[in-house]
Amino acid sequence: MKFIYPTVIRKTADDKYQAFFPDLAHCYAQGDTVDEAVENANAAAYDWISLELSEEDGQLPPVSDEADMDLRPGDIVRNVSVNIRFYEGWDE
Repeated sequence: MKFIYPTVIRKTADDKYQAFFPDLAHCYAQGDTVDEAVENANAAAYDWISLELSEEDGQLPPVSDEADMDLRPGDIVRNVSVNIRFYEGWDE
């Protein structure tokens, strides 16, 4: 199953990039480049969503619209797509 959540990428004071998901509490990633931050954010979102879905009463939050996000000048918003297989052999 495919899940798509927006991530916000910000340049840090040390010229690296931090990515966070407004919808996924405490789900962060970083990288030396924007592409590396997005790649690491994808892995972080995969782990976050997998853990939430493995819980008995796991609930995924609704997806925020970019217009509703508290963005700063220079922020980059990218949609991150996470594909999760629920069992071996299952395919979309």
